Formats: sequence, C-alpha cells, structure tokens
Amino acid sequence: MNYRILGRTGLRVSEVGFGGIPILRLPANEAVKVLRHAFDQGINFYDTANAYKDSEAKIGQAFHGIRKQVIIATKTGRRDAAGATEHLENSLTMLKSDYIDVYQLHQVSQEEDWQAITAPTGALNVCVKAREAGKIRYLGITSHSLPMALKLIKTNLFDTIQFPFNFIEEDPKNELHPVARTMNLGIIVMKPFAGGAIDHAALAFKFLRQYPDAIPIPGYDSIASINEIIGLYQHPNVVTPEDLLLMNQYRSDLGQQFCRRCEYCQPCPNGVKITPAMGYPIVAKRMSSQVAIQFSQSAMESVPQCTNCGSCIPRCPYELPIPEILRKNYDLFEQHRSEAAG
Repeated sequence: MNYRILGRTGLRVSEVGFGGIPILRLPANEAVKVLRHAFDQGINFYDTANAYKDSEAKIGQAFHGIRKQVIIATKTGRRDAAGATEHLENSLTMLKSDYIDVYQLHQVSQEEDWQAITAPTGALNVCVKAREAGKIRYLGITSHSLPMALKLIKTNLFDTIQFPFNFIEEDPKNELHPVARTMNLGIIVMKPFAGGAIDHAALAFKFLRQYPDAIPIPGYDSIASINEIIGLYQHPNVVTPEDLLLMNQYRSDLGQQFCRRCEYCQPCPNGVKITPAMGYPIVAKRMSSQVAIQFSQSAMESVPQCTNCGSCIPRCPYELPIPEILRKNYDLFEQHRSEAAG
C-alpha cells in the first residue's frame, strides 16, 4: 500500500480509503472483521457520517485500542449549532474517541444551506470551537454541486473537499481539483463507481489512479471486495485505448440523467421505493428481461403509488426530475413484463 499526504492536513493516508456506508448491511461482528481486514491490508483512512446509522459504532468497535493508527473522517448534515453539537458529541461517543481527524459539513449544495451554516447560530462556529478544543483536528466540506463546491473551497475555511469523481462525472478535474491543489486542500473522492452505475472495478480505478492525490473511498461489505480493490493497486496503472472506448460506452449508455443511489430523496411519503426503481434501466441492461423484472418487481410495483407530489425533487442533489424518470422506468418495466409473458 502506498500513502499520500492529504493536502495541508499533513495526514498520511492510504492511497485508497474505506467508505462507511456498506457495513450498515453487516452484523457488528462481521463488520468488525471486514474493517480489521482492510486495516491489515494497509487501509488507514475511514470515512463515515453521523447519518450512517451504526457505521460509526462499528468503526469505533473495530479500532478501539488502535485509534491512533487510523485516520477517521465523519460528517454532520446539521446546519444549526445545537444540531451540529449533538452530532459531534454522538460521533465521538460512537467512535470511542476523544477526537475526529477530519470533521466534514455534509452535502452543502444549496446557498440556503451555506447561509444557515455561516449564521451566528450556525454549525460552522461549533466546528471552529471544537477544533480549538482539540475535538476536531481538521475541517472539511462535502457537496454534490460543482459551482457550490468551488465557492466553498475558495472561502479558505476548509482543509478538505469531498466530491463525486469517476469517469462519468469527471468535470471536477477541470477546475475544482486544480483550485483545491493550488490551495493545498485534501481531495477526497466519493462515488468512485458513480453510485453503482459503473460495475467494472478495474476500469473505474484505471481512471481514478491517474489522479493519485485524489483519494477514493469505495465502500466494502466483504473481505473479497477489499481484496479486489487492493489487488488493482498491486500493478502499474495502464489506461489503454480499449479502456477509453469502454469508458465512452458507459458515458453514452448512461447519459446525464441517472441515479447515483445517494438516497437523499427518500423516504417517499407515498411509499414509492425510489432508489431501486430509479435504477431499473441499469438492472435491465445487466440481466435478461425476465430476470430483471423478477429482481426489481417489488420496487417497480410501488411506482404507481407516485402522486407527482414533488417532495423528492428538491432533495435530489443532482436535480433529477424523479417522477418523470420513474414513469419512464415503469413503462420499460411494463414492456419487459409484457414481453416475458409472451
């Protein structure tokens, strides 16, 4: 495992990190085994969030007693001082730690969020005071909006920026990353698989390894998944013309309007299973129609419950017209079900 300096934090992090969402699916004892295996393989950078249910608690359990050997980043989505304080104290308790290496204000993509955070009673003041008290070592920010992310890092208030980056969503390399480098900010890469839209790990990391100072944090839910990614780093990175053609094929197939499975749109007040229903075209491409309709039946049969209320739309960081896409996906599902019936 090679290690990189995470911008001006000076933290020496593994060239690939560990995203803390998939361990939610695992019982605590299994999650601890997966986390400790990642550590044994040289991964020392772990990213989680207060909102990720028991992810922090599992990380805290896994690294209790060796806390100083790992670097932990976590997040709060609260905009107010009281809420951010509650999240911070809860994170410290769950992580069994008296400090957090990188504390990130999460998903700041709207101007109104930024105004709330920077208000006198906002979350930023709490974070600054916590840093002065030693509870936070460095302060970071995450976003899904490129213009907003640029604005945020130019404030010079943050030590790291976490933003989606993959061969489908590659725009950050044109301006966001160069500005971050100029300011010596650490660059953390979320969604290296575009929220599951990329199902080719070797191809995904051939792209990412071209930018070694941008630290990807894929999620793992098994020892095998860790070994797969670690294995990719055991060989020199070579991007062939055939790789570039395949990347372009993925881009062409997906277009711009596809779900990254961030799940911010949920829950639906009418019970629509939005995330799996939004992903139906990808499932249908990878499986036969008959298998796809069986695999996605429960989610797709919830789509007619959509009343077009629009409550999901402002919650989507990618500004997708979710009800419209759901209707198109349902039409495709019905077409496939009709074809399967003969």
